[in-house]
Amino acid sequence: MTINWKKPTASMLGRFQPFHDGHKALFKEILKRTGQVIIMIRDTSGTDDSNPFDFETVKQNIEDNLKEYKGKFEVIKVPNITNVCYGRGVGWKVEQIELSKEIEEISATKIRKKMGI
Repeated sequence: MTINWKKPTASMLGRFQPFHDGHKALFKEILKRTGQVIIMIRDTSGTDDSNPFDFETVKQNIEDNLKEYKGKFEVIKVPNITNVCYGRGVGWKVEQIELSKEIEEISATKIRKKMGI
């Protein structure tokens, strides 16, 4: 089961190196916006030490972590997007979601160090 491509959809863009509990908490908040989410993985693997995981590894990690939400999200690879730009009245918005301090302090950099990466 995949998402309905005609239905309003929220997006989540990142490197997810690795996908962690902070990302999952953010996903759950994003999901509340439209009921389905497209997770866009920036293609940054191998560019430097902070991007050790390839797309397939990141995608599998996300799918494993979100298995209870199957059918409510889809994972795609996108170029190394660094800017999100838009013109006037495009029919969508850019929204920052604030999570608890505990969640916001989760760091993929610290997780990679614990992993020895």
